[in-house]
Amino acid sequence: MADKADAMQVDVKLVRQLAELLNDTGLTEIEVEEKDRKIRVARTVTAAAAVAYAPAPAPAAIAAAPHAGAAPAPAAPAGGDHPGTVKSPMVGTAYLAPSPEASDFVSIGSTVKEGDTLIIIEAMKVMNPITAPRGGKVTAILVENSQPVEFDQPLVVIE
Repeated sequence: MADKADAMQVDVKLVRQLAELLNDTGLTEIEVEEKDRKIRVARTVTAAAAVAYAPAPAPAAIAAAPHAGAAPAPAAPAGGDHPGTVKSPMVGTAYLAPSPEASDFVSIGSTVKEGDTLIIIEAMKVMNPITAPRGGKVTAILVENSQPVEFDQPLVVIE
């Protein structure tokens, strides 16, 4: 049996900082490794939340049903040429709401402030909130719920 001198000393302050980082960023786990010490802090995800972001497998030929309020506004350019277009910073899957039961973060006609969450993009099992770069009125939502998105793809138009 190892004696107490060989036991790893847990830095409680570091663990608390990592837990706060999880809460601040919305991540579900974080791991830090230094020399021979490794600390992993994870948040348990409820079954409802875990299912909320799992895209349903579907053949490519079948189009997903449009999500309520997801159709682009007719006045907004579909190509994302509008100066208020928010584009995807990554490749992933776009989600318009935090869970299937919840209402969308924004809808056409919503007024947003800088920093408000517009959409979540799941990339490599990490949920990344896409926030409004400026305040204004949402005039178009250019993606559907659970739709795969590419880097630099137009997502939302804010005027």
